[in-house]
Amino acid sequence: MTNDVIRAEGLTKTFGSAHALNGLELHVRPGEVHAFLGPNGAGKSTTIRILLGLLKKTGGTVELLGGDPWRQAPELHRRLAYVPGDVTLWPNLSGGEIIDLLGRLRGGIDEARRDELLDRFALDPTKKARTYSKGNRQKVALVSAFAARAELLILDEPTSGLDPLMEEVFTQCLEEEKARGASILLSSHILSEVDRVADAVTIIKDGATVETGTLASLRHLSRTRVEATVSQPTDLSGTAGVHDLQADGDRLSFSVDTADLGSVLARLAAGAPTSLTSRPPTLEELFLRHYATAEQGAR
Repeated sequence: MTNDVIRAEGLTKTFGSAHALNGLELHVRPGEVHAFLGPNGAGKSTTIRILLGLLKKTGGTVELLGGDPWRQAPELHRRLAYVPGDVTLWPNLSGGEIIDLLGRLRGGIDEARRDELLDRFALDPTKKARTYSKGNRQKVALVSAFAARAELLILDEPTSGLDPLMEEVFTQCLEEEKARGASILLSSHILSEVDRVADAVTIIKDGATVETGTLASLRHLSRTRVEATVSQPTDLSGTAGVHDLQADGDRLSFSVDTADLGSVLARLAAGAPTSLTSRPPTLEELFLRHYATAEQGAR
C-alpha cells in the first residue's frame, strides 16, 4: 500500500492479440496535478477506463484512492469526478438537472460553487441537453466536476469543444482545485494549458511509459533555450551540447543540454554578449523531444 492516489505498476491490457498497454507505470501523488501525455493510440484512454473500473486489467497492479477500481468502483466513484473528451448527456433532462443528479450520486454538491461555475462558464442550466452544442455539453460535465469538491479529478481532454475564453476559465478552475488540495490526472493535447498547472508528467507511447517525473526535474534533464546578441563573432557550431543553432548577424539562438550549459555560456562570453536570455523548455518541447527519442530508439 502506498500514499499515491493513483498507482499503476506493470499494467497490461490486451484485446485479443492486440496489446493496448505494455507494462505501463503511473504514480500520482496527493495534491498534485499530473499530466498524462501521449500521441493518439498510445493507451491513455485505455488506462483511464481501467482506473475508472470500466475495463478490467489483463495484468499488473492498479490502485485508485487506495482501492481496487474494478472491485470497488461504486465506492470510489463517490470520491472522484471524471470528465471525458466527448460528453454524452440524458437528452430530455436540463443541464441543471443533470448537474444536480450527478451531485447526488456523489453524496452532495456545493450549490454556491455550482451557481458560480454556471456563471463563469456562461451555461444556461434550464435548457434541455438535446439542445446543447458539444461545447455546452462539455461545460455541464466541467461544472459538475468542479462543484463536487472531489478528492480526485480525472480529466481526459476536458476542454474539447471549448473556445479560448472558456479554456482560460477551465485553467483558472484547475488552479483553484489544485490550491484546495485536490489531486488531478489531466490528459490534454493543449500542452500550453497543461504547462501552467502541471507538477508532474508521465509520457507514454505504445502502451508503455517513456518518461515520468516532476516537471522541474524533467526540465532540468532537458535543454535550455538561449538567445544572445554578441559584439564579436562567435562560432558555436560543433560545440558539445549545442542544438538547433541559428545565427543571424550578431544574433544567436540555440538549445543547450543542461549538462553543457556552463561550458557553452563560458564560450559565449568570449563573444562579449550585449544581451542574453534563457528559458527552460516548455512542456511541448519536453513532449516532442522525449517522443522523438522513443521513436529513434525503436528503429
